[in-house]
Amino acid sequence: MAEKKLRKGEEVTWSSHGQTVHGEVVEKITEDTRAATRQVRASEDDPQYRVRSDKTGKDAVHKPSALRTPKK
Repeated sequence: MAEKKLRKGEEVTWSSHGQTVHGEVVEKITEDTRAATRQVRASEDDPQYRVRSDKTGKDAVHKPSALRTPKK
């Protein structure tokens, strides 16, 4: 399955504790690092995305498969 191509600033939604959260992509993570208060395992072949909630302003990190782009 092809990786989703998400860009910085792109609007996305994701599920968190049974709720749909709206926010935007902050950065694509392609190496192991600390982000959103946790250790993130990522690589060029298995990237993750740091996203920021519109409502709370808090960051989260998700795999591309967990992020949805809203239909316009």
